[in-house]
Amino acid sequence: MADLVRFGVSIPDDLLEKFDGLISEKGYTNRSEAIRDLIRDRLVEDQWSESEHVVVGTVTVVYNHEQSELAQKLTEIQHQKHDLIISSVHVHLDAHNCLEVLIMKGSSAQVRKAGEILISTRGVKHGKITMTTTGKELD
Repeated sequence: MADLVRFGVSIPDDLLEKFDGLISEKGYTNRSEAIRDLIRDRLVEDQWSESEHVVVGTVTVVYNHEQSELAQKLTEIQHQKHDLIISSVHVHLDAHNCLEVLIMKGSSAQVRKAGEILISTRGVKHGKITMTTTGKELD
């Protein structure tokens, strides 16, 4: 583990009170761990903006499997992006709707583009792209 450095932060009372409420609600035991997580989160977010930086992400889509040829179209797109897809999960939500979660690894631009293609496919009811770090750059 890297050496720890102590530093001071000046913050308005009302903002600190809200922050303390948030960290208590989230289950942090102290401010330091909450601040470390905020910093890590911001660093990961910056990595997403670097289009060649390798990330892992999930693409989640909800769709009606009875819509004409939609499931087939989504499968075709997944086969075109097979080099990015590590794993996938298909869940039958009810008699009509399905949920698919695709786990992807690649550059942030590749993962984002693949997700956007899937989500924008006609007939997809809802979709979301979530990206995070591979963890190599964080301690």
